[in-house]
Amino acid sequence: MSKSHIFYVEDDATLAFLTMDYLEQFYTITHYTDGLEALQHFQDGVFDLCLLDVMLPKKDGFEIASAIRERNAEIPILFLSAKALKEDRIRGLKLGADDYLVKPFSLEELSLKIEVFLKRSQKNTIEPVNRYEIGSYFFHPEDYCLTFGAERINLTERESALLKLFLDHKNDILKREKILTTLWGTDDYFMGRSLDVFISRLRKIFREEKNVRIENIPRIGFKLVIDKE
Repeated sequence: MSKSHIFYVEDDATLAFLTMDYLEQFYTITHYTDGLEALQHFQDGVFDLCLLDVMLPKKDGFEIASAIRERNAEIPILFLSAKALKEDRIRGLKLGADDYLVKPFSLEELSLKIEVFLKRSQKNTIEPVNRYEIGSYFFHPEDYCLTFGAERINLTERESALLKLFLDHKNDILKREKILTTLWGTDDYFMGRSLDVFISRLRKIFREEKNVRIENIPRIGFKLVIDKE
C-alpha cells in the first residue's frame, strides 16, 4: 500500500529536518519553505493532508489555507505554529483548518493526529448517505457541500461531520460532550472553542432560513431545530 502524501510548508530548516526525519517513516512528504512557491505547486500534486506553518515568506500559512480551501474543501489542514494567541488559533479554524498545534509540539502527538485526520478523510470508508433537505438547501455529506439550485457552498470535513451529527439528531438536544468526543475524541477547553467556531459558521450559512436554527441549550449543549412549514 502506498504511503499517504503530505504537503508540508515550513521555513525553519532545523525543525523541518527533524519533523520530516520522523514522519517519513510513515508518510511521503513534499516540503516547501516559501509560501508562494508552495501554493503554486499545491495544484500540481495529489496530497492527502496539509501541514502549514503560519509565519512564512511571501505568503503566510493563513493565506495558503484560504487558497487551498477554495480549491479543495476536503483535504485535512493542520497548522503548526509558534503563534500561540487564542486569536490566531481561532483565525486558523475559521479559515477551515482541522487543528492547530503550537510549537514546540510532540512529533508522536503530531503523527497520531495525522492518522486520525487521514482515516476520517478516506471517503471510500464512508457509507454512502442520501442527501438531506435543510430548508432551501440540500446537504451532500459525501461531497462536503450544500447546494441550492446552481449555488454550491463547500464545507470542511469537520463542518460536514458536525452538520450531519445535528441532522441525525435534529430537534433533539446534543450535549457538548457528545459532540466533542464524536468529532474530536476529546472534550477539552480548546476543542470546545473550536466547536463554537464551526457552529457560528453553520448559523451564518442558514441565517436566512426562517425554519432552520441551531439553539443554545444553556450549560448542556445545542439543538438543531427544523420547523415544518
